[in-house]
Amino acid sequence: MRKIYGPTKVKGQWRIKTNEELRTKYKSQDTVAVIKIRRLECLGHVSRMNETRSVKKLFEGKLEGRRGRGEPRLRWINDVEGDLRELGVKRWRTKALNGEERASTIWNAKAKLKRP
Repeated sequence: MRKIYGPTKVKGQWRIKTNEELRTKYKSQDTVAVIKIRRLECLGHVSRMNETRSVKKLFEGKLEGRRGRGEPRLRWINDVEGDLRELGVKRWRTKALNGEERASTIWNAKAKLKRP
């Protein structure tokens, strides 16, 4: 959003707009909340996929070989599980398979994340 709307000149000085300024002035949604909600929706789709689909294989697969030195890299699922922990969702794998529970979980997540 900052890149799109650019900086503002105030009293001869250029400054970058804050997230709150962008939200109130341009009536945009919170970008982080939208990303978290979309990740949860995507998680539901991937977890329900057939085992033969390549996306499902990549999601559940284990890489072979040795990893490099240093801290392990974060995976997409680590971010999603962190979001779920933050929202207080437990047993997400069983909820993803049940349509009603999945929909209510995503609905609750939207309600919690879109709060000001």
